[in-house]
Amino acid sequence: MNIGQLKTVYFLGIGGIGMSALARYLHKAGVSIHGYDKTFTTLTAELESEGMVIHYDDRPDLIPQDTQLVVYTPAIPGDLSEFRQIQKSGLPVMKRSELLGEITRTKQTLAVAGTHGKTTVSTLLSHILFPGHNGCTSFLGGIAKNYDSNLLLNPASRYFVAEADEFDRSFLRLFPWIAVITSADADHLDIYGDHDALKKSFADFTANIEENGFLVTRLGIGIRTATKPGVKSFTYSIDGESDFRALNMTLSDGIYHFDLQTPGEIIHGLKPSLPGLFNVENSIAAASAAWLGGSTHEEILTGINTFLGVKRRFDHRINRNGFLYIDDYAHHPEELRACISSVRKLYPGRHITGVFQPHLYTRTRDFAEGFSESLSLLDRVILMDIYPARELPIEGVTSAMLLSRIQLADKQICSREEIPELLQKLRPDILLTLGAGDIDKLVPLIEQRFNPTIQP
Repeated sequence: MNIGQLKTVYFLGIGGIGMSALARYLHKAGVSIHGYDKTFTTLTAELESEGMVIHYDDRPDLIPQDTQLVVYTPAIPGDLSEFRQIQKSGLPVMKRSELLGEITRTKQTLAVAGTHGKTTVSTLLSHILFPGHNGCTSFLGGIAKNYDSNLLLNPASRYFVAEADEFDRSFLRLFPWIAVITSADADHLDIYGDHDALKKSFADFTANIEENGFLVTRLGIGIRTATKPGVKSFTYSIDGESDFRALNMTLSDGIYHFDLQTPGEIIHGLKPSLPGLFNVENSIAAASAAWLGGSTHEEILTGINTFLGVKRRFDHRINRNGFLYIDDYAHHPEELRACISSVRKLYPGRHITGVFQPHLYTRTRDFAEGFSESLSLLDRVILMDIYPARELPIEGVTSAMLLSRIQLADKQICSREEIPELLQKLRPDILLTLGAGDIDKLVPLIEQRFNPTIQP
């Protein structure tokens, strides 16, 4: 299919972060965009304000008659009436990953993969490239705070930046010039079955790198690679014997300062505003790809030092009058561990309350032990019910099951609706909201309770 000849495209699940970036890209190219999503959100409201037509009821009759292509997300349930109608109609259909693959084939792509960190790294990489001499068009897996968008658009640039998602093996649709792999921890076992199969998929992803391209992996990541001839491989780390690494690192007022060793030079004076050692590592990963892609010393330095982060990634929402509130997308045990441990290191001796919404029954079942260990690093935990997303309940897999394993005396389960009032009674010292479901709907409610200057 010739993407450039499309006039009307229908997105099934248009409110998804990856789907909406593609919808924005096509809309900016003059394509008429229509779509369905289950839930009205701030993001779908923005899409509508930009001129896209969206509805929120399962109504096959609202699919435009002149639709030339339907794009869908695997999160869409198979019994959705619109999805069944589309399958019967014979309309051309693409998964989100297929459309992203078709679009990015037309230029050199810098793709960031990994079970953790890929959204922050790809967004920071974009922030280095976008204002620089190379520029880029970027499809992001989160809302970049510097731009308040998940799409950065520069049609004149020869570069695409894309988040390479391992879910449903989506990243195998990408054929990057430069690929970064941040991590390959066990996840999505409902798709892969076991950790070895997941790691093999990452190896398959490396086989897609263009000849004479570049692969950058975190030191010690533990995956085999299967690159084409001429592909040059590099490693990065905070302090290991890697090609890209931090030097002379110090911590001052919660901010890490360091110099960056590259294969060809040392870049001095890096000080990412985002706290936490894991964001130092993310900065090195993004700088590695940018350096290999031809960004200058000054572009890398400026990009890292002016990066404001991604909404819902270690996102400081309130820090006043002795109360700190951080919102984070962490939904895997290792992500939770990194987030909570970073808060402990940055704010030693303070009491940390975490509100966590487990995401998916299968993930909760497969990593129950890891979740309980990570959440036990808190001083107080409040669990919400499991967010099912695309899944049906699994017998015995509940938040109560998870709560029973957490080694804390101060723990409870609470509904989303009751959490703001509960938190107001508890008056936490440091508050973390954690999870990938709809826990983000709590953020403005908490802000209104704890920051009276914010209006509903």
